[in-house]
Amino acid sequence: MMKLIEPGEKKDFHAVLQARHLAADDFELHEVDTTDPKTDEILGLTGFVIVSRKSSGRKTQYPIGDGSTWVAEFERDLMRGAFD
Repeated sequence: MMKLIEPGEKKDFHAVLQARHLAADDFELHEVDTTDPKTDEILGLTGFVIVSRKSSGRKTQYPIGDGSTWVAEFERDLMRGAFD
C-alpha cells in the first residue's frame, strides 16, 4: 500500500498549522486510497485525505493524488473557520 500523502505535503500541512499557532496533535490525517489496482501504473494514485480537528470535531475531506492541492485547500478552509 503506497502512501498517498507525500512527505512534502505533510511538511507543508504542519507549516500551515505552525503559521497559525495551532497544535499539530489537535489535527489528524486519514488517507483513503481509491486507486484502481488495475490502473495505478497508468493513471497514478487517487483517493482522498480526511483532515479532522480533535478539539472541534470538525472534519473535511480533500481529493488527493497526482497534482492535488489539498494543503492549499485545507489552508483556505482553515482561514475561513471551517475547523473552528
